[in-house]
Amino acid sequence: MSNQAKVEVYYWTTCPHCIKLRSFLDGKGIEYIGHDITGDPAGKDKLAELTGGPKTVPQIFINGDYFGDEDDLYPLDAAGTLDSLLKG
Repeated sequence: MSNQAKVEVYYWTTCPHCIKLRSFLDGKGIEYIGHDITGDPAGKDKLAELTGGPKTVPQIFINGDYFGDEDDLYPLDAAGTLDSLLKG
């Protein structure tokens, strides 16, 4: 994807939702920066600061803005709007 938005994903390596989301992004050819916070209490605290509360994973940021979790991403893809959202 050319001129793609900056996508960041906070995840745990053993989280099934995280694995599914990362596989989904890979399958669509969406490049992202992954932040593995497995077993990292400081990483979870940083995530809570960035999200304004949630420490659950995965959490997605697009162009530095908090986007949500995978439940916020999949409906956009199903509606056909995800690709335009990710264009930079």
